[in-house]
This record gives sequence, structure tokens and C-alpha cells, in this order.
Amino acid sequence: MRLGFLVNPIAGMGGRVGLKGTDNVLDEAIKRGATPISPIRAGRFLTELSKFKLSNVEFITPPSIMGEDYLARTHFKYMVEGDIHIPTTREDTIGFVDRVKDSIDLLIFVGGDGTARDVYQVVNGELPVIGVPSGVKIFSGVFAITPEDAAKLLYEYIRGSTVLDYADVLDIDEDEYRSGRISIKIYGQMKIPYRRGYIQGSKSPTPVNEVEEELRAIARHVIEEMEDNTLYITCPGNTVKEIHILLGLGYTPLGVDLITKESVVKLDATEKEVMAYLNKFSKASIIVSPIGGQGILFGRGNQVVSPDVIRTVGFKNIIIVSPRWKLNILDCLYIDTDDPTLNKEFPNIVKIIVGYREYKVMPICK
Repeated sequence: MRLGFLVNPIAGMGGRVGLKGTDNVLDEAIKRGATPISPIRAGRFLTELSKFKLSNVEFITPPSIMGEDYLARTHFKYMVEGDIHIPTTREDTIGFVDRVKDSIDLLIFVGGDGTARDVYQVVNGELPVIGVPSGVKIFSGVFAITPEDAAKLLYEYIRGSTVLDYADVLDIDEDEYRSGRISIKIYGQMKIPYRRGYIQGSKSPTPVNEVEEELRAIARHVIEEMEDNTLYITCPGNTVKEIHILLGLGYTPLGVDLITKESVVKLDATEKEVMAYLNKFSKASIIVSPIGGQGILFGRGNQVVSPDVIRTVGFKNIIIVSPRWKLNILDCLYIDTDDPTLNKEFPNIVKIIVGYREYKVMPICK
């Protein structure tokens, strides 16, 4: 079996530094201290895949940081195809996929929604793909939940234990997104191997008629439980922002904010700023809501709340809130931080505030 392997080396760099993406802001991300995460995620995928000791596969990959560098550290057979620019461009992605699409059985790509769009532009739903998540938001349904899940899914595909399905390719205008406006567009569908528990769902839009009273009841409950002299790290999402509204505090629609029960500490914080303020407060909590349709708590759109932040705050100080409609279509919740060990350490069962003095208990799938 011949497999394409492609890495977008800059995907996701804007996440921890509060840029909500990398499109058009790579220089600013670097200026803020961003470092590449795609190489780490590509390595995690290949490390997990190596455990299956496959001998009947060969990879075709771009040179250098778009694929060759990572396969060179494994035992897998591979061929290098074509040239790339430094820094890399979307034309490198499109050109590689166009050259190899007729000679491979499946394409694995490491990136985010923008990378998925570039791949879709060439394969147009004909070639099976598996996306290894490495972007900031990742709304498309062609991605595995974690890099390890992508490797397991590929193994099951090679064994013939998956079915082929179609999943949406979604993306948004990141400049609009950074301004707090979100408009999701469906660009098409790509063919994916599917096995339950490995592939994330496409992001579900918030219903126009989402019950305001339900969000308000959740917010009232949280506010009554808020403590003095405590830092609250609030993640993106309508459910969490309702807390700000009832408190009369400003908020960033799609950013991570820092507040106390009385005032705003910092709006649209970066990871470094969160860590700095954690050193100034003796108590802190994280307030987070799962992504609709996906059930992912950490690792999609809230990378500012990094593994270091989560470890500092502690699992027992994570407050999960969600309207019932989000949870009714989910079997469990997921974690996809950049620390696989932390992902496994999360409690197996979590309590979610779904109303005023109302809770739901759900498992974390690992």
C-alpha cells in the first residue's frame, strides 16, 4: 500500500499566542514567541503507527520539513517527491498532492482546516484521506481526534476494518475570526476511513433558537459558586460568555479571557500572560464548554489553555458548562492537548453544569 504523507509545518502556530490561527499572521506569531507544533504532532502520529510494525506500506512525502524529516526517524520505507519553498506555501501542498494523487491509496496530512481545503482543491473527494489535527480551530470532519487516533485509524484501514464515508471540509475567514466574527462555510466533502471513536465530528453551529434561559441558568449557577480572590480563565463559547454578560464584564467572543467575580483581569490573553497571572493568584479555575458536534474540551480553539496552564490549575478546578443540546448527541467528551500524558491523566468521568443546580455526568474517551 502506498501512502502519501504531508505536513503543514506552520499549522497551529498561532494558537498559544492568542492569534486564533496562523493565516496571514505567521510573522506576528513568531514575534510573539510561537513555535511549530506540527512536527511534534507528525512525530506522535508516526510513533503510534510504528507500534503496529507494518511491513507492507510505503510512503511518498515532500522533502524536508513537509514530511521527509519525520519519516527519516522511523523504520518506514519512503520516497521523496518534488521540491518545496522555504518558508513553505499552500502551493507546496497543492503541488505535492496533485503530483501523487494517482499513485497513492490514501493521503495522510498534518494540519488544520486550511490544509484540508488545499487538499480538497486537488482530490475533490476521490482519494481517501486522514487528517492529523494540528490547527487551531479544526472544524472539518476529516480529522482524527488525536494524532494517535489517526495512526490507529490508518492501521484499521490497512486491515480492512473500516468503512469509507464522506466528511465535510469546513473553514472560516481567520481575519474575521480574530475579530470575533465566525461564519463557517462548507467547501465540499472528502472520503475518509471511518471507525467510531477515532474521527471527530464536524463542528455543529449553535442553534439560532438555543434557549437563552438555559444559558442564563448555567451562568447563574457558576456565578453563585465563584469565590473571592480567584482567577477565572474563561474559554471561548456562548455558554461561557453568558457568565461575563451576567457579571457585567467585557469579553472576547473567540478568545481566552481572565476575570475575577468583580472585574476583568485581561481580555484575549496569551498562554504566557495566563501563566504570569497564575503566579499572582493563589486560587484559579478554568471554565470551558465542549465544541458542539465534536465534544472536544481542550485542543480546539483554546490552545492558550495549554498543558502547563491545566497542570497549574489542576483537574479539580476545571468547571465544565454546556447546554443539553450539545451533550445529547455525544457519547463522551475528548481531550487533545499537546501533552499525550496529560490527556490520559484526565479524570475518566466529569461533571458538567447543564442548568441551575443541574448536572450531567459524562465519560472522557481516551
